Amino acid sequence: MGFLGVAYRFGGASPSGFDCSGFMQYIFRKAFAVNLPRTSAEQANVGVAVNRSQLQPGDMVFFRTAGSRISHVGMYIGNDRFIHAPRTGKRIEITSLSNRYWSARYATARRVKRQNAQNFIRN
Repeated sequence: MGFLGVAYRFGGASPSGFDCSGFMQYIFRKAFAVNLPRTSAEQANVGVAVNRSQLQPGDMVFFRTAGSRISHVGMYIGNDRFIHAPRTGKRIEITSLSNRYWSARYATARRVKRQNAQNFIRN
């Protein structure tokens, strides 16, 4: 996957560095010409809600990492995994939704486009 290893950068929305919501903005803009809002909390209001058991590649998955508000987003890529820009000092990575930390903080998922975003991420 072409974005794996790109550095996290707070406020970043380009391949020189992404934060979580900037990464989603970039993918959706480049792959689908869809302009997402800037923050993960705002992005959680876009598209249609999806049950966790119905996730498809390209769905956005949201987490509560700072109290009760949605504060993190990634993209589901299949096989119980999602790609995301975790936090300062880390790089874009693939993580299991079953991971204890992320599973405990899972909030919701949204479907904006059903095309296979996974192919775009690989390029």
